[in-house]
Amino acid sequence: MRIIEVVAAVIHHNGSYFATQRGYGEFEGMWEFPGGKIEPGESRDVALKREIQEELGIDIAINEFLHTIEYDYPSFHLIMHCYLCQIEAGEIELREHKSARWLTAETLNSVEWLPADKELIGILKTQLTK
Repeated sequence: MRIIEVVAAVIHHNGSYFATQRGYGEFEGMWEFPGGKIEPGESRDVALKREIQEELGIDIAINEFLHTIEYDYPSFHLIMHCYLCQIEAGEIELREHKSARWLTAETLNSVEWLPADKELIGILKTQLTK
């Protein structure tokens, strides 16, 4: 099975978390935390900052590592390294996504998350209640 390794940004601001809706591909319409593939020779931090700049046109600060999710999709195995981030500069511009929302801990389950991201929601909610 093909392995895809990605990074994801859980961007937070004033108690809300930024979620994006996929505008393309097999999972179009489902929700995820933004991010993308790590290029060969790239560190996770560099990959995450590059992906967020490409997808959203903003610069982020990476605050802390949250968790690595591994999930078997039908056609590939996903390894997703997730980081808590905040916006450092710029205004969000959706370049690849269909839609986006700021969700609170109470509204995180109000969208249809991709399966791997759904697993991250559970971990995030556990950390939010600590």
